[in-house]
Amino acid sequence: QVQVMESGGGLVPAGGSLRLSCVASGFTSGIYTMGWVRQTPGKEREFVAAISWSATRREYGDSVKGRFTISKHDADNAVYLQMNMLKPEDTAVYFCAAGGGPYYTTNYSDWQYWGRGTQVTVSS
Repeated sequence: QVQVMESGGGLVPAGGSLRLSCVASGFTSGIYTMGWVRQTPGKEREFVAAISWSATRREYGDSVKGRFTISKHDADNAVYLQMNMLKPEDTAVYFCAAGGGPYYTTNYSDWQYWGRGTQVTVSS
């Protein structure tokens, strides 16, 4: 079993930056993918970014490319989402999740372990 917990959400003005953190614990050797998904009320979840557990692969959703960066810190089993040039449309609850394999995937429907989410609000 794997547990994930996000932190770092908050209120930021448009054009600002924020960094989200996600720590994985438990059976981390079984993780192949760590990623972020966001959701606003009344809308489906949107893929934001993913990174392989080896950190050799990473992908981004089209709406955040060039502004967000996903990274991994092995010592802490932590994944970070650095969000720059934030826009009001980035406002959402951001969920961190882990995929238990058997391969790396950006299909978040295959990610088994989810955090509770952290609210990001970008003011205009």
